[in-house]
Amino acid sequence: MISVLMPARNAALTLPAALKSLLAQTRPDFEIVLLDDGSDDGGATRGVMQAAAGRDARVRPIYLPHRGVAATLAHGLGLCRGELVARMDADDTCRADRLEKQAAFLAARPDIGLAGCLATFGGDPARAAGYRRHLDWANSLTTPGDIARERFRESPLPHPTVMFRMDAVRRFGGYADGPFPEDYELWLRWLEAGVRMAKVPQYLLTWNDPPGRLSRTDPRYDPARFHEIKAGYLARHLEKTNPFHPVIQVLGAGRVTRRRAELLCAHGVIIESWWDIDPRKAGKTVAGRPVRHRDGLPPAGSSFLVSYVASRGAAEEIATFVAARGYASGRDYIAAA
Repeated sequence: MISVLMPARNAALTLPAALKSLLAQTRPDFEIVLLDDGSDDGGATRGVMQAAAGRDARVRPIYLPHRGVAATLAHGLGLCRGELVARMDADDTCRADRLEKQAAFLAARPDIGLAGCLATFGGDPARAAGYRRHLDWANSLTTPGDIARERFRESPLPHPTVMFRMDAVRRFGGYADGPFPEDYELWLRWLEAGVRMAKVPQYLLTWNDPPGRLSRTDPRYDPARFHEIKAGYLARHLEKTNPFHPVIQVLGAGRVTRRRAELLCAHGVIIESWWDIDPRKAGKTVAGRPVRHRDGLPPAGSSFLVSYVASRGAAEEIATFVAARGYASGRDYIAAA
């Protein structure tokens, strides 16, 4: 059986469509662990939950005091009875064959601990261009190698698209509640533990973008929190994969780049030099380290690069640039922004 883990707070307007899409699933053996995270909308969300449970026994409403999504998810995970857990948010919808497709994928691939899927963007592509670009990037990562290699750039898995094995929870723990994005921390922790992740290469969910979405309003989803939580995981990854550990070279010398890269130093990493494309910076010393023009990069095999340049299109341009000089992603360099 599959447990669908769905938190809701003040979601009376969007929850009916989300539940309708789930209750129309082609695979019927599932439950919806529906968690009210202390809604204060005059009972509107509770009313939608109660009505849905009255119509279909697969809906299990749980009413909790407001503690935030991470604590709510952690509580709900302990109530799930399925050996597979699918996540979904109360403002998203999914195709009728979503659960069937993801469960079949996991059944056919016992080596995979988590299966995502592709998602359609349900927001305004002009007003939310950044979210749309992020989703396009995430949709391009479908294999275990893609997801593992790119995990330090951003979260490669939109949270509502995933289905995972409860065995991974028992072995490596579930959601942690802290000053960080709970889903990204979970993916990093499981990937570090060796959990393989992939995606069903089909569009099975619509990822909506309402104004009150937590990633817009909750400080735990600020970009700085992403970089802070991944610094420790990235440092441990570098210890295993960087032949020059603890020394790295950082691509980029801007203020934001330096601030994010220096988070690694608290975990024992040593930044030897900054490498930048701006000739005005080359030859200077910034934060106690020399700035060099990237055209002078040493040959592949003589250093390890970490790229923190986050401007639009930079990661792809840098990948092309370093590949032309013999650097291989994962072996000689890694993108961290």
